[in-house]
Amino acid sequence: MPRKTWRAALAAYASPSTLVLLLLGFAAGLPYMLVFSTLSVWLREAGVARETIGYASLIGLAYAFKWVWSPLLDQWRLPLLGKLGRRRSWLVLSQGLVILGLIGMGFCDPQKHLSWLIAIAVIVAFASATQDIAVDAYRLEIVDDTRQAALAASYMSGYRIAALLATAGALFFAEGFGSTGFSYKHSAWAGTYLLFGVLMVPALLTSLIMREPPVPLRTQLQAGRYTFVHQLASVFVLIVLLVSVPAMFTQLYNTDFASVLFEGVSLLDLLLEDRAFLRAILYTILTAICLSSLGRRGLAPVLTPINDFILRYRWQALLLLGLIATYRMSDTVMGVMANVFYIDQGFTKDQIASVSKIFGLIMTLVGAGMGGLLIVRFGILPILFIGGVSSAATNILFLMLADMGPDLQMLIVTISLDNFSSGLATSAFVAYLSSLTNLKFSATQYALLSSIMLLLPRLIGGYSGVMVEKFGYHDFFLITALLGVPTLLLIALHWYQENRREGLNSDPESPPTRPAEES
Repeated sequence: MPRKTWRAALAAYASPSTLVLLLLGFAAGLPYMLVFSTLSVWLREAGVARETIGYASLIGLAYAFKWVWSPLLDQWRLPLLGKLGRRRSWLVLSQGLVILGLIGMGFCDPQKHLSWLIAIAVIVAFASATQDIAVDAYRLEIVDDTRQAALAASYMSGYRIAALLATAGALFFAEGFGSTGFSYKHSAWAGTYLLFGVLMVPALLTSLIMREPPVPLRTQLQAGRYTFVHQLASVFVLIVLLVSVPAMFTQLYNTDFASVLFEGVSLLDLLLEDRAFLRAILYTILTAICLSSLGRRGLAPVLTPINDFILRYRWQALLLLGLIATYRMSDTVMGVMANVFYIDQGFTKDQIASVSKIFGLIMTLVGAGMGGLLIVRFGILPILFIGGVSSAATNILFLMLADMGPDLQMLIVTISLDNFSSGLATSAFVAYLSSLTNLKFSATQYALLSSIMLLLPRLIGGYSGVMVEKFGYHDFFLITALLGVPTLLLIALHWYQENRREGLNSDPESPPTRPAEES
């Protein structure tokens, strides 16, 4: 990609799309926090048991599995609202549901209507996750790849501001309206959630007046390939498959096969007496049905975007998926234990909150903005590499802090640089993911790739506490820094291949290469 001037790079932020993404990012950040962390505080203040609050946190799974129903947003136009366009109609529907849901949550007192409160929160979570899918697809289609990082930085700024307002701000409002840890008052929380429902209205108005991205004719034809019933059935079959496969292996593990092999128990006796064996057979049958020719035809609307990605990149798809799965590993695994580390170091909660909320937020926004600017100026891959290096290198600062003790100045430096690198890396990574998607399947492919991004880091992050207990904080931060090395090697290899491909394309004597995206 040719380099642009600094003036052209700055111009990427001077467009109406930047303001639109700022407001949409704000609308995305509010409901996520209100049905996750802030809701937990509300429930606890109302006297709800910790076990129940823990189960309620599973509402957040809607965001992890949003790729399951994302094909609907690519391939089905809503009735009536569909006149607004494919992207705007889903945005208006999801934002309207979020507004009504937040207001509905406010009317439910967890001391009297806990089940209703949780049910409405689930609806808000699904509507919010659907809004995220639509916003990502809108961003991908409204500008070209060179300006994706600028829009991502604007989106991230709105999201972070909303997240701060929906957590610390919500607690401040609830306290100001009269509900405290010593005296719970439902009307205070009702007023708080009603206020945040009203704060969603500017984003809804934005979705109504902003322009719809142009849809190529080929995309319209692709969207008409499957009926709504077929698309809905594909989502259902996929959910059954995702539940059946792990459940099948779990039940097989719990089955008492040893009695058949070593104690002479017959399979019929095992079937009649071992419920795990019976459940394993049931899940095996469901898996077989989903993977049969009939099941695969049912999965076609979901599998088509995945097949498109594999056919476009062929063997390089493995390299790209490896890069995506490992890019945020270093800072994600470290971040799981960050707050625990601050407490163990001897910092007070006020110090942690002040530094992370003030310096952390400011530096994240600065890093995201700088990332968008640099990508327009120099291209995606160089900044993606720099983001990977900085994300891993800042873990060394945590290592140094672990050896220094509760040094407040070092804490400020560490959090500031870590958040700056995180913002830079995030904007670069969003631009990179955007460049990989096919606009015919923008919602589905981006939702799937962004889910892959967090899968492996979250799994390894689950063992971060074990790593700290075994190795201590010093070695833990060193290990998390080294986790960034494989990603850098993959980026370097991908960068080399891209330069080589561009060199072949520029050689007049070389045969033309296959385009990256082909219909």
